[in-house]
Amino acid sequence: MRSGNPALNANTFLDASSGRVVSAGDSTAMTINGTVNKTAFLLVMVLITAVYTWSRYAGPESIPAIMPMVWLGAIGGFVVALVTVFKKTWAPITAPLYALLEGFFIGGISVLFEARYPGIVMQAVGLTFGTLAALLMAYRSGLIRASENFKLGVVAATGGIALLYLANIVMGFFGHSIGFIHDNGWLGIGFSAVVVVVAALNLVLDFDFIEAGAEAGAPKYMEWFGAFGLVVTLVWLYIEILRLLSKLQSRN
Repeated sequence: MRSGNPALNANTFLDASSGRVVSAGDSTAMTINGTVNKTAFLLVMVLITAVYTWSRYAGPESIPAIMPMVWLGAIGGFVVALVTVFKKTWAPITAPLYALLEGFFIGGISVLFEARYPGIVMQAVGLTFGTLAALLMAYRSGLIRASENFKLGVVAATGGIALLYLANIVMGFFGHSIGFIHDNGWLGIGFSAVVVVVAALNLVLDFDFIEAGAEAGAPKYMEWFGAFGLVVTLVWLYIEILRLLSKLQSRN
C-alpha cells in the first residue's frame, strides 16, 4: 500500500515474527475499538504525570524544581518515540512509557504558560480535543479523505516545519534564532496558525493509518503503535495551540 505517511511502508502491517499479514477478524488482529481503548489508556498515562508535575508548582520559586521533569519528559520522550518508530513490536511497552514521559513535559510546559497567561491551559485543552472531535467527525462522514496527494502534502508540510524548527535550534547555539517562530507580530501569529493547521491535519493521517491497519488485519501490537501515533500528534497540536494562544494574549 503506497502512502505519503513515513510511518507507513510495505512492511508496516506485516507480522514481525513471520512476515505474514494477520487475517482480519483474527483475535490477534488490530481493531479500531482496540486502538481507541489503548489511546484512552495512553491519555490517562499522560494525565497522571502531567497532573503530578502541575501539582509541584507553588509559585515562581518552584519553577527550577519543575524544569528537570520538563527536560526528562522532552528528551526521554523523544528517545522513546524514536525507539517506537523503528521497533513497532515494542510499542506495547514503549507507548505507555512515552505517554508517562510526555506527561512530565506537558505538565511543566503548561505550568510555565499558565503562570504567565492565566486560563490559557484550559483554553488549549478545549481547543485540542475540540479539534480532534471535529476532524474525526469530518473524517468519518467522508468530508475529509486521506487521498495520496493529501498525505504527501501534509507530510511535506510537516517535514518543512520540522526542518525549520531544527534550524532554529542549531542557530540558538550561536545566539541567533528565526525571529517569526517566537515573534508575536502578525507574521509570527500567522506562522503558528499554519503550524496548528498542519498538526491538526496530521490527525487525519492517524485516523487513516488506524483504519487501514484494522482493515488489513494488522498484528495486535499495531493497536499500541496506532495509539502512540495519535498521542504524538495530540501532544504536538496541544503545544502549538498553547504557543498560538500565548502570542495572541501577549498582544493585549
